[in-house]
Amino acid sequence: MNIEEIHVNNFKVLRDVHLENLPPLTVFVGRNGTGKTTLFHVFSFLKNCLEKGVRTALQREGGMRGFHEVITRGTTQNDVIRIELKFRLEIAGVNRLVTYVLEIGYEKNRPVVLREILRYKRGAYGSPYHFIDFTRGVGVAVNNEEDFKKEDTELKREEQTVSPDTLAISSLGQLERFKAAKAFRELIANWHISDFHISDARGKKMQEEGVHLSHSGENLPSVAYRLKEEHPVIFDGILEKMRKRVPGVSDIEAKVGDDGTLLIRYSDGAFKDPFLDYNVSDGTIKMFAYMVLLNDPTPFKILCVEEPENQLYPELMAALAEEFQEYARRGGQVFISTHSPDFLNAIPLDSIFMVNKHEGVSKMLRANDDPLVCEQIAAGFKPGTLWTEGLFNGMNNRIQS
Repeated sequence: MNIEEIHVNNFKVLRDVHLENLPPLTVFVGRNGTGKTTLFHVFSFLKNCLEKGVRTALQREGGMRGFHEVITRGTTQNDVIRIELKFRLEIAGVNRLVTYVLEIGYEKNRPVVLREILRYKRGAYGSPYHFIDFTRGVGVAVNNEEDFKKEDTELKREEQTVSPDTLAISSLGQLERFKAAKAFRELIANWHISDFHISDARGKKMQEEGVHLSHSGENLPSVAYRLKEEHPVIFDGILEKMRKRVPGVSDIEAKVGDDGTLLIRYSDGAFKDPFLDYNVSDGTIKMFAYMVLLNDPTPFKILCVEEPENQLYPELMAALAEEFQEYARRGGQVFISTHSPDFLNAIPLDSIFMVNKHEGVSKMLRANDDPLVCEQIAAGFKPGTLWTEGLFNGMNNRIQS
């Protein structure tokens, strides 16, 4: 799965943001408050809409005022929050270019899903077919999608009703006969928005069932232990990378303690006994967590990481950027925000989007669509240098609002 296009209207500072031809690794750079985090919140918002319902998702983003705090300031009462994604997804054994559209409004003192559409085409030409099409909780869904590849197949549409503040893909996606809804529901449920907290990752942990690193990283010992036991080659590769990149790390143990809990111990070649992670630097723990996350045998389809450079020294940025690029090559699409010039220097220019704020709302421009940036790169400058010198911050003078 690869998101090729994102179009967001009226979601906080994202009044009208349209990103096209997104690469497997996309990096956003801009000053604080320009909208980088808000774009990532679009992913977590959709996931919360799916799992918790639209009203709860809005309250998580905007507090008790919900919709009124999430919709862009200055909009009218008839404006809606609109999110459109175009992505590649295998449905019924065929790779499709799928479009998902969600429009949320506010009626009779409550948020309402005004429109929800999931559509794709049989071939490269012709009009798209709406496989899910709902308005205010009432709509139709196609239930013979496996026959869609046959030109003479008549699509069978089944009428359904859901709560007006519930996503149709949430309900229909639990039913096997609605394959597009099921595939998209599973995709959203497995998006990973990393919000790693070093304090959560430290110390002894109970053994957990999760096989992936959680968003906050509190199950790091459990996931590391699973890798060591089930994928020893991958775990040994992580250790080798840590030895090369982090001074003083000679070994890392993920083991079960005498009391049945899991813990991680770090060894320094200068000392006989290993250290518990309480005595290890934040940067060492965070780098190990990234290595565990990015060497997962089954990558997340979508991975969002904010400012991965925090707590890490600059010399690690090139290696970390390569790890993210390798993760994307293995099939997980990655979205990253950063302020690090060293990280940017290791990222291809066509993967970088410049983010700025113009008249209170976000504007985003691909770096290699800016002639001035391309001219400077051709002259031998690196993206991180241009960012440090403020060239990216001047994009408002070169973009139509």
